[in-house]
Amino acid sequence: MGLIKRATRQQINRFWFQTGFFCLFILAPPLDLFRFDLTRNHFFFLGQHWTLGLDAFISGDIGPGQAAINLIFRGFLPIVLVGGGLIWTAWRYGRLYCGWLCPHFSVVETINRLMYRASGKPSIWEKNPLPELQANGTIQKPDRRFWPVTVLAALFFAFLWALSLLTYLLPPVEIYHNLLTLSLTPNQMRFLGIGTLLLFIEFMFARHLFCRFGCAVGLFQSLAWMANDRGMVVGFDRQRASLCSDCNNACDNACPMRLKPRSVKRKMFTCTECAQCISACTQVQAQQARPGLLSWVADQQAMAAVTGRDISSRPKPSPSGTNHRQPSAPISTSCQEP
Repeated sequence: MGLIKRATRQQINRFWFQTGFFCLFILAPPLDLFRFDLTRNHFFFLGQHWTLGLDAFISGDIGPGQAAINLIFRGFLPIVLVGGGLIWTAWRYGRLYCGWLCPHFSVVETINRLMYRASGKPSIWEKNPLPELQANGTIQKPDRRFWPVTVLAALFFAFLWALSLLTYLLPPVEIYHNLLTLSLTPNQMRFLGIGTLLLFIEFMFARHLFCRFGCAVGLFQSLAWMANDRGMVVGFDRQRASLCSDCNNACDNACPMRLKPRSVKRKMFTCTECAQCISACTQVQAQQARPGLLSWVADQQAMAAVTGRDISSRPKPSPSGTNHRQPSAPISTSCQEP
């Protein structure tokens, strides 16, 4: 029971991280925390006007040296810090931003759950329904009454996203006032209408494809992660692989990106480190008072995920030149599904 609680607590914590960041995504423009105002042609950051100071240089108020310093500290340095921090985090821990913060991925998971309740499949492209037996031992049967809820949720999130994106470009007070008073300009109405339609189609039919192939932020995170042999991965305990015979592939069923968590790293290119597979495995094994077979691993153990072999068991040369086999690590990393 303690293992089940820990697995559930991890997902509850992730839910609150996602909820908090989604609220930040929606509220950042109205609070002037971060947005680009097309009417003023500069950024707002933490309530302050964020410009490059070029207007002062053009008017002759500052010299070339001060203008160069402004460009470095107001333009180049923030990009390096934010982009470099994201890439380093991905290099070390994988697509952690996607699985724990990204406001798009939280919508993906929400619609996955609703579509699963409606049809037994988390995506319309899934060939077969998933098992009704859940990782926690409960039974969940498809209920067609959830289809209207699924469609309305996709439409709601599509409109909310389109509206939020518009407030990142135009003064939020103006947009919300025009919306509430039904006085949107033609361009604003076109942006909301087309944006809502495109996002609705994406949320309903192509949300996983966008995360895999269409999101530049996700793609660069995946590339950085794949470049690090010692980056954090989902590891699989091959020594107890026979215990998987009592399971209905709960880890595969739980993955929102429709991946196979027990595969080698190169087949987990779009893994978001959401740990739903780990939680599902832990819940299944905890019913037999056993620890889960999946866990986060890093450093030397993570290197085995690149080749699919447990490199910690390779013989290493001794000082005298004679090879001696080192003991295997207790947990070996991702391998092919048994």
